[in-house]
Amino acid sequence: MTTLLDLKSSVLRQVQRSQSLRTRRESPPAAGSPLSNCPEPLSRRISEESMEFFVRMNSILQKQENMLQAGEAECQRGACTVPPPQEHVDQAFIQERISRTELDLIYEEVVYTVINRVGVPSSEHVTSDEELFAYLLKVFDMGEEEHDIILQKVQESKRATFSLRASVLKAKNLLAKDANGYSDPYCMLGILEGQSPRETEEKKERKFSFRKRKDKLEKRSSTKEALPARCIQVTEVKPETLNPVWDEHFVFEVDDVHNDLLHLDIWDHDDDVSVAEACKKLNEVSGLRGMGRYFKQIAKSVRANGSSSSGSEENADDFLGCINISLNEIPVGGFDTWFKLEPRSSASKVQGECHLILKLFTSQRDTTLSKKESNVSIHKKLLSQIVEYEHAHVKREPYNWNGQVSPPAWTVLTHHAVQTDLTRLQQAIIRWQCYSGHHRTQRVCYSLLLRLLRAIDAEWDPPSVRGDLERQLSDSFRLYTEHCLCLMKNMRQVFPCTSAAAITRYELMLRGIGYMQNMRAFKTVCPLRNQLHLDITSAVKKGTSEWYESLIAQYRPEDGSLEEQLKKLVIVVDAVCTDMQRAQNIYNKLFYSAVKVDFFSVTYRQLEKLVADDVNVAMERLCGTLEQESSRLTQTMGETVFELFVSLKSLKGFREFLPLKDAKMLALTVFHNWFKSSIHKFLQIVHERSCDRICKAVETDKMEAVQQGKHSSSATEVTACFRQVRDIWLQLAWPDSAGAFIFVTRLTDNFCSEAVCYSEMLTRKIERSQLGRDHKGFIVQLCVALNDVEHVRVFLGHLPRDLDWPGVERAMEESCGAEGKEQVFKALNGQLFNMDQDLQREAKRLIALLTDKMMPELRRYIQHISLSPDSINNDDAVDPLMKYLQETVVILKETLVKDNLTRVLQSLWELLLRMILDSVRENRGVQVEFYNRFQYTVETLLQFLQGNGLSQEDMKTGDYKALEEELKLNKCSSFELIEQYYLEKISLQKTLKHTRFGRISVKCYYDAPEQRLTVEILHAADIMALDANGLSDPFVIVELCPHHLFPLAKSQRTQVKLKTLHPVFDELFYFHVSPEQYRHRFACLTFTVMDYDWLSTNDFAGEAVAPLSDFCWPGRPNATAAGKSVQPFILHLSRSKPSEKPIMRMLDARTGDREAQEFVRRLKEIEKSMEEE
Repeated sequence: MTTLLDLKSSVLRQVQRSQSLRTRRESPPAAGSPLSNCPEPLSRRISEESMEFFVRMNSILQKQENMLQAGEAECQRGACTVPPPQEHVDQAFIQERISRTELDLIYEEVVYTVINRVGVPSSEHVTSDEELFAYLLKVFDMGEEEHDIILQKVQESKRATFSLRASVLKAKNLLAKDANGYSDPYCMLGILEGQSPRETEEKKERKFSFRKRKDKLEKRSSTKEALPARCIQVTEVKPETLNPVWDEHFVFEVDDVHNDLLHLDIWDHDDDVSVAEACKKLNEVSGLRGMGRYFKQIAKSVRANGSSSSGSEENADDFLGCINISLNEIPVGGFDTWFKLEPRSSASKVQGECHLILKLFTSQRDTTLSKKESNVSIHKKLLSQIVEYEHAHVKREPYNWNGQVSPPAWTVLTHHAVQTDLTRLQQAIIRWQCYSGHHRTQRVCYSLLLRLLRAIDAEWDPPSVRGDLERQLSDSFRLYTEHCLCLMKNMRQVFPCTSAAAITRYELMLRGIGYMQNMRAFKTVCPLRNQLHLDITSAVKKGTSEWYESLIAQYRPEDGSLEEQLKKLVIVVDAVCTDMQRAQNIYNKLFYSAVKVDFFSVTYRQLEKLVADDVNVAMERLCGTLEQESSRLTQTMGETVFELFVSLKSLKGFREFLPLKDAKMLALTVFHNWFKSSIHKFLQIVHERSCDRICKAVETDKMEAVQQGKHSSSATEVTACFRQVRDIWLQLAWPDSAGAFIFVTRLTDNFCSEAVCYSEMLTRKIERSQLGRDHKGFIVQLCVALNDVEHVRVFLGHLPRDLDWPGVERAMEESCGAEGKEQVFKALNGQLFNMDQDLQREAKRLIALLTDKMMPELRRYIQHISLSPDSINNDDAVDPLMKYLQETVVILKETLVKDNLTRVLQSLWELLLRMILDSVRENRGVQVEFYNRFQYTVETLLQFLQGNGLSQEDMKTGDYKALEEELKLNKCSSFELIEQYYLEKISLQKTLKHTRFGRISVKCYYDAPEQRLTVEILHAADIMALDANGLSDPFVIVELCPHHLFPLAKSQRTQVKLKTLHPVFDELFYFHVSPEQYRHRFACLTFTVMDYDWLSTNDFAGEAVAPLSDFCWPGRPNATAAGKSVQPFILHLSRSKPSEKPIMRMLDARTGDREAQEFVRRLKEIEKSMEEE
């Protein structure tokens, strides 16, 4: 209720202020008004200050848009051509360098690897020892002499012992050997001894077979050597399948890695004896030569143990195919492929393929380092050394190095990993440890690190990662995570939005961290770090707090004067706004998509609170200072306050990007309350500067139309000023409904007062400049001034939309109900209405100046028409006036806007009508031709102005109708005027209702056959008291009018009724009335009530008329045989002065007409009687 009362009082004050605008018509601006001295030249200092003020305001308004455009430009990042800033890290993350002694040991390991290379190299590998050693000398910074010593040591050491790891995975599309359409396949595989080149040539044409016929075996010479059973391996039997899956793994020792070969047979098992068991029980076989016979002996042993008839071949296993692979054909990285099954002879029929994984590795290495460290540790050191060397020699964008090494490095690393039997997972972990550790000192491309993480995840096998390897992997994850968190904390310096390359790196880093926290490996080795997003949020908060503290330390807003402090706060808030824009446009998308952290919400809530605290303290200090200094706000301080408000509003606007739950109760929610008093004073400064600007615009205006319109430069400047003030208000966007209403009414009042004063200044300038100006030049200046006023008026007509009046009304309705909305509507529209009235008043003053300038010429041409003799043609008499008007209208149409042209032509038309009417009234009683000529003049003017844009509806107004009536009546005869007089009286009688002069009751009926009209005067009531005793002596005179229509009818009267105001007469009167007489509309009965006086003339008490057509016309009830029984009717009396009627003045002017003079004389007697009363 209190709020509503406050608003009502505020509305009342605003309405009173708006109403005061209308008093300008009587009084000039007050001496203290900003526009009081505007007609006088302004000092250069004041005008310059005003222009500088609006220039600064424009820069403030543009600043936010420029920041938005800059933010959008940052979002559209181009190619990463500029290197990103350095990624500084803590010294704790830097690894210790390897000692020289340890480097020598690693070098020995590498040389040993090169000397013992096996496998078929790929196209990416280097095959030359010299090239490899030349590369290694550079990597390890090794001298030739030192190299030779180590090389000799390696050559004298034991050669590496190799083994073959064979994985039999599965087969497909085997032959069906059993009756059921399937087979029961199993594999037998082992290493065949190396053969000399001659033996190889001899056996070129025949295939080796594990199963030979028994008679051929016995003819063979026997060997004296014994072969261990573990040299041959057998898979399980897979029953009833043609696509068996074994997934079994075997390791074979290799004597001659360059000449030995792997042989594999696939058989269909046809009895219940387990081949694998037989193979295990057979410890030693003698008398056989070669592995082929050894395999045959196993099969024979199976038959002997599992069958009663060992010589029977009924249950012999069926051959399904074999594979022979020379070990020297195995690639460096091994085989992982499908091998086609081969027959044992040209007569054999086989089909299908078998999937094998084959890999050679060293089972024994004679190096110093391999005897005391694990292969994983050795390979990690070797890779670290190579990575450091390779990265140091990257010339183009080393920060974007993808980890690719040179062919010699790749060759050495591949051979060492193969020889030391490192699994893919171990190699992936080692690469991750080396590259992530190297990255902490020499940054690499984050996509490389992400790729390495994916490699670990793809190969992850928890049981194979135990002990030191698990601990090392955990440490690498921890160190990399801490490194990335440190970079996140300093992200604004390390990954600025101004660097496209830095943002790209940041995105990849976040994706890597996000991928890491979801890895199976990370969850296994780092089980306690299961909430990495909380660590990220903490790092972001800490980094944001440190960044804001550095911002405060840089600008020190607590130092200097209060104005300087506010200016520094503006810089700080703008920097925060820029940071939030970057957070919303760039950083937040990266964080949310990669690590599911709402970066924007975290930073906004933190920075918004810090800014609010600092600004609130400064604004409290400002309010206290203003109170001490009598509420005086300097212009520069006002500009700074407004800029700070706009910056805070921009910062608050970012809350729309927050989740709904985070947008409640923020520190800046009601920040506008801190600025309420200062914004009031700031708007006063805006008003004063606007007034100065308007005065300067009028002073410098040459009253010439601008190129793009018909108004002058001052109107353009005034609307530009208003538009800028409107933009200032739109930037304020005051959220509080009550405060918004007060500000809007104040702005509206300022706009209206400035516009009215502008129009008054224009009028005064035109009035001062009319002396000494030529006619045409002055008319053009007047037209430009009119257009100026209209231009400003049209602009201000959009104030409800520009200042969002409907929004203010809705807000007031929500806070104060319908009554509040109505008060707002009345106050604002009242201001606008009064302003519009004042501007139209000034426009009429300018139009009056224009028509006054034209009046002498127009009067001369009207007089020419009036004095022209009857012998002159009407066109010739009117032509001078029309030529003058045509020339003038051409100028008006060229210089005036449409609405102003209509107003000027309307005023010109009304002036011509008055001048013609005056001329006609001055010449009453002349010849009819005189009036016909002016009638022609009016019609010509009507047609001319209608053709130039005036509508007939606007032209045929009161003046036109009065002139038309005047001309029409002047052209009538005296009888026609008298008839018109009675027609008007009949029309007036029908409109009378309950007059103060009384009424009379009569009854009239007409006897058509006798042509006799009977008039029965019954009684009267409420007659005027015309005697001293407060009564009257009334009687009634009844007569037929007009007299020239009833020349034989005489007037009749009733008896006098003494001392009464309600006489009862009950008297009958008879008149002869022919149909030719009562058919006229003006034929009537007049009832004149008089007060009888004995000693003087009778006094006029009132009169009434009744048209004969009401009761004489055939078909009327009064004109039938039953007319006597009709009801009486009441006539109300009137007392109008006849001289007030134009017809009376016209008849009075006809001094030579006896009928006219007689009619006028009788009416004058009645009027004289009225005057004597």
